[in-house]
Amino acid sequence: MKIRPARLQHGDTVGLVNLSSPLNIESLGDKLAFLEELGLKYKLGNTVQAYEGYLAGSDEERIKDFHQMIVDPEVKAVFLVKGGYGISRIIDKISYPLIEDNPKIIWGFSDVTTLHTQVNEFANLVTFHGPMLSSPKGELDPLSKKMFQQLFQPIEIQYTESISPLTTIIPGAVRGELTGGNLNRIVSTLGTKFEIDVRNKILLLEDLGETIEQIDLMLNQLRLSRKLELAAGFVIADFNMPDDTYSYEDVLKVIEGYLKPFNKPAVAGFKIGHCEPNIAIPLGVDVLLDADEKTLSILPGVE
Repeated sequence: MKIRPARLQHGDTVGLVNLSSPLNIESLGDKLAFLEELGLKYKLGNTVQAYEGYLAGSDEERIKDFHQMIVDPEVKAVFLVKGGYGISRIIDKISYPLIEDNPKIIWGFSDVTTLHTQVNEFANLVTFHGPMLSSPKGELDPLSKKMFQQLFQPIEIQYTESISPLTTIIPGAVRGELTGGNLNRIVSTLGTKFEIDVRNKILLLEDLGETIEQIDLMLNQLRLSRKLELAAGFVIADFNMPDDTYSYEDVLKVIEGYLKPFNKPAVAGFKIGHCEPNIAIPLGVDVLLDADEKTLSILPGVE
């Protein structure tokens, strides 16, 4: 059982850091006001406005900023404010014992997938796959906003077709720990110490801007590395295609072709990832995926 971080209280301070691509501070816009609406204060890390080429500061600067937020007793949660690229450069230099000794909410998605999988595994801590404060442009979707409430009290999430249409790829029901996130980032660590552990777990997959050939290639890498074989089930979330050449349905046909031989419960259509709404969920908690009823029940992520 993984450690669940303490829930937030009104008046708490959250730390904002950027471990990936540089951020235009104006993109935070009304998102900072939204934090205040939640009753939260915020502390800006040095990396929020840092710029070093295609990264939000040097590797050393980003690691230091993150570690400082982790040990800061005033900071009760760490929000990653931007995706893009960069976290894979520092995952072998992050102190996971430090995180385990100072468990707190860690929130983000996309490039943050790389951090989620490592913190879940090496710090034994539940994390949160949720929308960045820098995206989307403009105001967050009302349902995306509502999902922040799970940080203030233990809430069991019931994802049904009342949220979005769902498609059963492979029938059946399975219980297991939820892991995963961005397909590209999952594949990028295969063959290393930091590759994702999917054994008896429910694997979440989403991505943005990948061609259907690239998606096929990455799924094949998961197949060859036995990740599809070892996972207990699959939650297929949003795949935002780069153009209109292929649709989400075309992607599902490719995914079905890879998953069918393993006959593990699989459901597609979850609005999780680079989409609006972007439903925030905890990673590292147990879930029940019922592909027959097309439901996903997720245990709370906070204490």
